[in-house]
Amino acid sequence: MRIFNKTMIVAAAVSAVMSGSVMADVKEASSEKHAKAATQYRQAVFQLVRSNMGPLGGMAKGALPFDESVMETNAVRLEQLADMMGDYLAVDTRKFDVETGAKDEIWESFSDVEKKVMALKTAAQGLQAAVNAGDESAYRGAIGKIGASCKSCHDDYKKD
Repeated sequence: MRIFNKTMIVAAAVSAVMSGSVMADVKEASSEKHAKAATQYRQAVFQLVRSNMGPLGGMAKGALPFDESVMETNAVRLEQLADMMGDYLAVDTRKFDVETGAKDEIWESFSDVEKKVMALKTAAQGLQAAVNAGDESAYRGAIGKIGASCKSCHDDYKKD
C-alpha cells in the first residue's frame, strides 16, 4: 500500500509540473479523504523542497563546496516545485481532522501565499541565472534568497 501511495504522490507531482501552474483559487476539501490526500500531497511537495534545499544550504554555509551541477539541478527543481505549490496549498483542509503543519491563515491570506510562492520561483530562477553566468560571487546570495523566501512563508503560515 505504501508503494501505491508514493506512486500516486509522484504521479500527481508530475502532473502538476506538466501543468506549470503557480496561481490557484482556494477550494474547500470535499471530504475527509480529499483533505487527507491534499495534506499528504502538500507534505510531499515540501519534502521535495527540503531535499533540494539541503545541499544548497550546505554550500551557502561553506560546509559543502559549490557544485554548479547540483545548484542548477536543484534550482530547476525548486522552480518546478513552486509551480506546484499553488495547487496543493489551495485545498483548504480546516473542516476536517487532518494532521497538518499549516496555520489557518494560509487560506485566509492566499494572495500573500501566492506572492511568497512566486518569490521562491523567482529566487530559484536567480540561482539558475548565476550558475549559467558562472558568477561564483553570486552563488551564496542567490541561495540565500531561496532560503529567505522559504523562511518568509514558514514564519507566517507554518505551525511551530
